[in-house]
Amino acid sequence: MKVKKFVASSMPEAMKMIRAELGNDAVILNSKVVQKKGFLGLFSRKNIEVIAAIDPKPTTPPVQKMKEKRKERTEPLRDEQLLKEIHELKATIRQLSQGGGVEHYPAPLKAIDAHLIDQEISDDVRAILMSTLLQRWYTSGANGSHDEVKKWFYEEIVNTLSPFSFGGISFQKKFVNVVGPTGVGKTTTLAKMAADCVIKHRKKVAFITTDTYRIAAIDQLKTYAKILNVPIEVCYNLEDFRQAKEKLTSYDIVFIDTAGRNFRNVQYVNDLKEMIDFNEEMETFLVLSLTAKWRDMKEIYTQFSLIPIHKFIFTKMDETSRHGAMLNMMVQCGIGTAYMTNGQNVPDDIVEATPQLVANMITGVEQQ
Repeated sequence: MKVKKFVASSMPEAMKMIRAELGNDAVILNSKVVQKKGFLGLFSRKNIEVIAAIDPKPTTPPVQKMKEKRKERTEPLRDEQLLKEIHELKATIRQLSQGGGVEHYPAPLKAIDAHLIDQEISDDVRAILMSTLLQRWYTSGANGSHDEVKKWFYEEIVNTLSPFSFGGISFQKKFVNVVGPTGVGKTTTLAKMAADCVIKHRKKVAFITTDTYRIAAIDQLKTYAKILNVPIEVCYNLEDFRQAKEKLTSYDIVFIDTAGRNFRNVQYVNDLKEMIDFNEEMETFLVLSLTAKWRDMKEIYTQFSLIPIHKFIFTKMDETSRHGAMLNMMVQCGIGTAYMTNGQNVPDDIVEATPQLVANMITGVEQQ
């Protein structure tokens, strides 16, 4: 068997590379996200590493098949069954990677596949999960119950997300910045994070807002600042921002609220770069609503990837029963999640994200 490693920027690109070099009969053995270092250790990015394999042996001629069939009669039945199951596994995974083969799933896996579709998991991520579950099904004797397979499902999501960075503010950066489109709840989320820092971590915090497009947004943040008894600085340009930073040097954490505008307008992100000094002192979170369409989320990330994004924050998890989009975003963008929010109450309706919590939300299996 020929085994080769492929590294690409996305799973679709990796699949193209595999088919081009190994052909359509290739089988994916493993996939994971890897960090690729840039020049002098800078500008690193995450890629998808896929291990694929192909059996280089040619198809057995008919005459040879007859000879081998006679020989097989002397082989143990157990070996024949194992060989049959391996061929079935390869064929099914190959069909899965091409977008088909659902009719060949055992009943428990059909249920998982249907659930993945209902949760709006992308085809690429779904293919990764189902290929792994298929391999586990056959290596476990091909007789797992629905509950057992559902547990595997939970474990595979946890394993898929384990390479990413999860959890809230790292407290390794002085400035915490939230960006995102309008209507996702950035200001409220920022207030929840600040309240958590004040109440639980006893940090000395302050606010900076660059959202000068909406008077209501400034007033909202001023209200939160008053409740928390923390200072707030309003900035209209990069010079204002630098002066505010200097003024707030004695504070542990400074939270920065940005304007929510049409994410399709690239000028918005350029304005952010002119307004905010994105440097090594800043931790930036991209806020996305789980009620948004998956395609819109991808477009939002593409626009905001012009600035450094450290983690996602997903809001409005209580307003939808479909949470697959956040799994898609993390796997395809190679970025973990800091928080998830489930309401408007400050500071209560926010939780730190973990792979186990994400797996629980998607599968319904309790955290282990």
